[in-house]
Amino acid sequence: MSLWMLAGVLVAALGASELAARWWIRHRTRHHVWAPWLRLELHQVPVFPEVERVARFEVNADGERGGPVREGEPGLYRTLVAGGSAVECLALDQPTSWTGALERNLTRPESLRTLGARRAHVGSIGRGGISSRHLDLIFEHLLPEYPRLSLIVVMVGGNDVVLWLEDGAPPSPPAPLDVSEVFPVHPERRFGWHPRQWALPDVARRLQRSWLHPVEVRKDAGAWVSRARRMRAEAKELRTQVSDPSVMVDSFEQHFRRLLQRAAAHADRVLVVRQPWFERKTYTAEEAGRLWHGGLGKAWKEHITVYYAQDVLNRLMGLVDARATLVAEELGIEHLDLRPVLAPTLDNYYDFVHYTPAGAAIVARAVASAVLRRSPRSRHSPPFVRAVPTRHW
Repeated sequence: MSLWMLAGVLVAALGASELAARWWIRHRTRHHVWAPWLRLELHQVPVFPEVERVARFEVNADGERGGPVREGEPGLYRTLVAGGSAVECLALDQPTSWTGALERNLTRPESLRTLGARRAHVGSIGRGGISSRHLDLIFEHLLPEYPRLSLIVVMVGGNDVVLWLEDGAPPSPPAPLDVSEVFPVHPERRFGWHPRQWALPDVARRLQRSWLHPVEVRKDAGAWVSRARRMRAEAKELRTQVSDPSVMVDSFEQHFRRLLQRAAAHADRVLVVRQPWFERKTYTAEEAGRLWHGGLGKAWKEHITVYYAQDVLNRLMGLVDARATLVAEELGIEHLDLRPVLAPTLDNYYDFVHYTPAGAAIVARAVASAVLRRSPRSRHSPPFVRAVPTRHW
């Protein structure tokens, strides 16, 4: 065989393999918020003195942060938790995250008896930057690919505020999202003939993760936070007023209502955990130094000189929380207010919306208590986990 013939055979084989890989991705791929079998080891810079220096982030075959699940496992009480970075808990180790702690709480023998289950599993699809409109799209594509779930827990809303301010508080709703903006793994991927657009490398990475479970080590994780805090402290402009937030709150309601309806169609039970935030009448210098949200731009990748005052963020979070409560009650969905039990201190928060290990443990206990308070066996319990009046600090 001549070299030209050999080259032709190799090119044809490569082309056939690429077409087969594309077919496999199109027809055998589910929508995943996290790449299945992803393993991260985050070596964190000491900007968060309350969190671990090394945090593990482990994803199962279903693209959830959590342990493996056997399909059709008898007696399984399966919970899916969804939301933004406050659910993701990227800076916390796998068992320290509140979803990891929630699974431990639900796995206790007395909890399993209450649930009428042999095993409890909690999988998290929380991811940084996810707002209500992102989660609406996620649920639209992802939930039909799941078996029916025992429970879906939703915590979302903070990013509706933060992203709106990052864009300069625009007076009109944002443009519709593309699937690729919420799913790094999905069957609608576009291909081309440039090597960067091939399917074969993607398939090879997936096979490597599923067979070898390699650990990706990230050094200096969280280093950008120090810069973000410094930018806020040195802001050239601090805005104490914001344009009419109705467009943001109304958009939140539209997507929040729809995502709860989607959740209710795919689970025996839905629980809204209303997202808490670090709000005080006055902040100490140490507390103020921990804050970095509220910039006009994306602090993790841009230089920002204009910020909104913390009071603006607090007011907007209150508006979103009130609307979330209203929607949940109109739909007959249980909702849980964490603010009465999660004191706004640096013991519980390491910034505006993210929890320390101690704060995450409080969240996990409160959510577990709400789940067990109205278990399938508790038929005479009230239909809502009613909001408790917020404490003033």
